[in-house]
Amino acid sequence: MARILIIEDEQDLAGLVEYNLRAAGFETETANTGAGGLAKARARPPDLVLLDLMLPDVAGSEVLRMLKNDTELRKAPVVIVSAKGQESDRIQGLEMGADDYVVKPFSVRELMLRVKAVLRRSDADEGTATQLAAGDIQLDTSRHQVRVKGEEVLLTALEFRLLHTLMERGGRVQTREVLLSDVWGIQAEIHTRTVDTHIKRLREKLGPAGDIIETVRGVGYKLNSP
Repeated sequence: MARILIIEDEQDLAGLVEYNLRAAGFETETANTGAGGLAKARARPPDLVLLDLMLPDVAGSEVLRMLKNDTELRKAPVVIVSAKGQESDRIQGLEMGADDYVVKPFSVRELMLRVKAVLRRSDADEGTATQLAAGDIQLDTSRHQVRVKGEEVLLTALEFRLLHTLMERGGRVQTREVLLSDVWGIQAEIHTRTVDTHIKRLREKLGPAGDIIETVRGVGYKLNSP
């Protein structure tokens, strides 16, 4: 049974979401502050986090950053649930490392479907163990680990999934729309700068080894294994 941590300061909304998640068979835990949510996540790592951005103590964006920088928690997918619904807000949330973004007010049924979809993607990532290598980069799905010349490189769950996709499809061009669909699990309803930003961060983390990720101008990206 997947365990979901709800970090939401609106207690009525948190209660509604918790009720429906439990009815769908999930185990839940709630926190109404950012600090409380981080403490609960560290005490018992969740399988997924539902995160509000407008919290009374710590900004949700900072909570997300701390989750993604924690070696024990960074694999847990995060779905932002926020009243900030402009396209720029959604882009920023995804660029920060969120796995999905749901705008308030929302349909409870839609939220349940989004949660299940994100969990399915997460389960698929942890499915059949795979070891891939390209140039100086080694990727191990069973350990959710990436190494460059033997040194571990810490990636967020999205960065790991993005690199895994490029390595699995080495030498083949992947359009931004395909990457949005296959890595993020969303259709190209948002500006494709999201993909570009993640590629840039991925290259930076990989250092010189990241040069094998080639930009195909006007199309997308491909990984050229030496």
